Amino acid sequence: MDLQNIPAIYPEGAAAQPQAAHMQQAAAAAQAAMPVSYRPMRQAGRQLRSTTQLHAVVEACQTVRIACVDEEGPFIVPMSFGYDWADPEEIDADAPCLALWVHSAGVGRKVDAFNREPRVAIEMDVQEGVIAGTYACAYSYAYRSIMGTGTIHRIQGIEAKRYGLTRIMQHLAPEASTDFTDQALARANIYCIDIDRFTGKQRA
Repeated sequence: MDLQNIPAIYPEGAAAQPQAAHMQQAAAAAQAAMPVSYRPMRQAGRQLRSTTQLHAVVEACQTVRIACVDEEGPFIVPMSFGYDWADPEEIDADAPCLALWVHSAGVGRKVDAFNREPRVAIEMDVQEGVIAGTYACAYSYAYRSIMGTGTIHRIQGIEAKRYGLTRIMQHLAPEASTDFTDQALARANIYCIDIDRFTGKQRA
């Protein structure tokens, strides 16, 4: 998905252009290093393929788990999120068009990791409850999940940040106010994850 398809997320103004160029170069390098084929899902009958099913998982999930890497090694951080489907009428399991919005403090381990390596992996799940069995090893758990990979971009510009933070609030607390001051937005640290590959799965 081309991030330019989503309103107002690229950095604004000449001062932001060097950072934008750097992020685009890093993303291009990461894309070039990606494998050209993907391992098929082992239990293909559990794969979620329809637009409706994929949308339902993202809407029902409240936390995205983001896997990233820093100088200490790989780690996972759970975050609240908002989302955009770029071209909903074209989405299928082979060509997803999804972007996730997250925010954080201005400093910390995940910020350092996002700046160091823009390629990340994501996981979202919706828990559906225990599936009882007739013996211990026959028990299981019902769930719906999405796993994928993408490139994370730090967002610059007041209106771009306003848009991203509004998307987060609309998913997290749709009844809450989204009236942000310019001063608050200037301090906010907003990211967009451009998901280039994901699959959905369910265990019912």
